[in-house]
Amino acid sequence: MIIKTTEVQAINSFFRLESLKEVYGIIWMFVPILTLVLGITIGVLVIVWLEREISAGIQQRIGPEYAGPLGILQALADGTKLLFKENLLPSRGDTRLFSIGPSIAVISILLSYSVIPFGYRLILADLSIGVFLWIAISSIAPFGLLMSGYGSNNKYSFLGGLRAAAQSISYEIPLTLCVLSISLLSNSSSTVDIVEAQSKYGFGGWNLWRQPIGFIVFLISSLAECERLPFDLPEAEEELVAGYQTEYSGIKFGLFYVASYLNLLVSSLFVAVLYLGGWNLSSSYIFVPELFEIDKAGRVFGTIIGIFIILAKTYLFLFISITTRWTLPRMRMDQLLNLGWKFLLPIALGNLLLTTSFQLLSL
Repeated sequence: MIIKTTEVQAINSFFRLESLKEVYGIIWMFVPILTLVLGITIGVLVIVWLEREISAGIQQRIGPEYAGPLGILQALADGTKLLFKENLLPSRGDTRLFSIGPSIAVISILLSYSVIPFGYRLILADLSIGVFLWIAISSIAPFGLLMSGYGSNNKYSFLGGLRAAAQSISYEIPLTLCVLSISLLSNSSSTVDIVEAQSKYGFGGWNLWRQPIGFIVFLISSLAECERLPFDLPEAEEELVAGYQTEYSGIKFGLFYVASYLNLLVSSLFVAVLYLGGWNLSSSYIFVPELFEIDKAGRVFGTIIGIFIILAKTYLFLFISITTRWTLPRMRMDQLLNLGWKFLLPIALGNLLLTTSFQLLSL
């Protein structure tokens, strides 16, 4: 059987085309992930710059001003410096746990961004259990901190790791109960559905007005989860030198630094999604393309406006968190645990009971 040369060339070109399609498919699969990572990186740099500027304003001093315009490149300069510093390992510590700890802390927080919607279809994974996946993934981060504290073979580091684990367990339960109340109100655990449920009633439909007690509990619990003042007991400088990151240097120390701001950003985004209406405007039944009288070709503009809206709400909460850090004194460890178990947990349970009762009565 003789096959013509043209037929062989046609078969080869077909297989080449199919392989190119597979390569393009793989590349396009990574494009949204890389775009999100780039956006998160820029967001963290902006948060660091904002914190330094706001703290300088509160303390009546000059903030960063030399690295770039208005000192906006100072965080980038600090990160570059940490990247090139020597990476030291404790001689008698567990080097495997010491090295794995920072990676677990960062990766577990990064995975949480996959369920955050920046628009109606601008989300990596629109899951039916979106908010509870965030809680489940974020609860892994304290394991990384505990590993770091134990692997450092340092009493201050170990105490900081134990404090981080105790604090996370204490405040995750009220946080979860508040999220459960929101899910009951929205009849869904999907982050997109929760935003859409709030948009039906406009500004008055925000869960901030329907769940004021839950919002306050969520606010306090998220600050404690982010280990921000007045809840930064795991890394209290006056007591534990630097807590679980005492023995760290170089890029591993930088990973802990990035993880704290990543956690703060993801908590702020969830406040905007769960309580402040997400990417929607305050007017009910008004969508951005209709508002500006633009057709389907202009939906990109509407998506960009939605991103700006959710980021504005996010950075409003970030401003509150940063101001709180430079205003309130640090709590004692017993006060922190008492607040979580004796006050916030009963209040969150009562709020969930009230929400469930109202939902049953409305049926």
